[in-house]
Amino acid sequence: MPRPGVLSHGGGFWAVAFAFLVAIGFGTVTTPLWELYQAKDGFSTFMITVVFAVYAVGVVAALFFVGHLSDYLGRRRVVLAGLLIEIVSAVIFIASPALPVILVARIVSGVGVGMISATLTAYVAELNGVARPGAGRTRSDVVGAAANMGGFAIGAMVSGVLAQWVAAPLRTPFVVFLVLMILGAIGVALSPETVRWEGPRPAYRPQRVSLPPAAKPAFWAAAGAAFVVFAVNGLFNSVAPGFVAGTMGHPSRALAGLVAFIVFGAAALLQIVMLRVSLRRLLITGLTLLIVGLVLVTVAVWVPNLTLFLIGGFAAGGGGGLLFKGAVTTVVSIAVPAKRGEALAGLFLAAYCGLIVPVLGMGIASQYVDPRGALVVFTAVLCLVCLVASPKLVRNQR
Repeated sequence: MPRPGVLSHGGGFWAVAFAFLVAIGFGTVTTPLWELYQAKDGFSTFMITVVFAVYAVGVVAALFFVGHLSDYLGRRRVVLAGLLIEIVSAVIFIASPALPVILVARIVSGVGVGMISATLTAYVAELNGVARPGAGRTRSDVVGAAANMGGFAIGAMVSGVLAQWVAAPLRTPFVVFLVLMILGAIGVALSPETVRWEGPRPAYRPQRVSLPPAAKPAFWAAAGAAFVVFAVNGLFNSVAPGFVAGTMGHPSRALAGLVAFIVFGAAALLQIVMLRVSLRRLLITGLTLLIVGLVLVTVAVWVPNLTLFLIGGFAAGGGGGLLFKGAVTTVVSIAVPAKRGEALAGLFLAAYCGLIVPVLGMGIASQYVDPRGALVVFTAVLCLVCLVASPKLVRNQR
């Protein structure tokens, strides 16, 4: 049997969900700070996308090499190791706001998130299954997906408020999240383990996804959807604060945090509002809102109009939250329990690739063309991916 913890499975569910929330939130602490870093060191918009992308590189590397190991090493052990790495990253951020140090801290943070993102999703689902046998996956699906998007929202908002009104804006937000992550790690340490591997451990191999052949089209469609959702996340976590401060003339750090909070808060909110909606309707609504929101954001940058930008951000964020929840639910439903962590790691691998390629491509393009033009291309490419993935993702869903 899996090893017990001090907390019950029900208590462990909420303790692990809290750790999930703050660990993901830590990744967006820098979102409202980019303009401050830029003013301090004078680097370009392209460099912002580079510093942002190295985080995703760390995530992808960790997902590929260790993201699936919790299927036999245990969820708790891998999550604690990932949280420890996140804590080390926070200490590095606090040590110095210099660009080389930020690059190292972002990579280290990405490695920690890569270790725990898929593992925590599986962990939350399994704790819920033991705590509420026969109740279905609805609660764990919503809490797991909302912890992702809600974490993005809370990290940016807390950081923006602290940066606007508290001393040492490039250090204080990291101190706050350092404390929160230590509390999260304590909660995880007290939670019961849900995995115990029977027999000898398999030989190590990097990430792969083992699925029945009939399930692979649905997995790749879900992976494409996750790629798009996280590309949109990357937009609002990296260059969007620059559009708000520069193109629209609103340099407030609290406002930069609020923009991200609206986008990712909408994702968490719509997941809760549409809790009992069928998966098919969830996916169709998410795809529609995401595309409409991206178009509105692009138009708002050209006008420019902050209100339209916020409306578009709410729609894109809400649609992305629904689409990501649908993608996670799809993968959990088609993966066998013994390979669930592996399948989810594959989904998150595709998702975090979305944080690298489109955003970095937009940063490179902005070196040669108007950033607004680069945004048009960014939006067009993501809408095309949505349209290609949607038939396979929605097909056969109820």
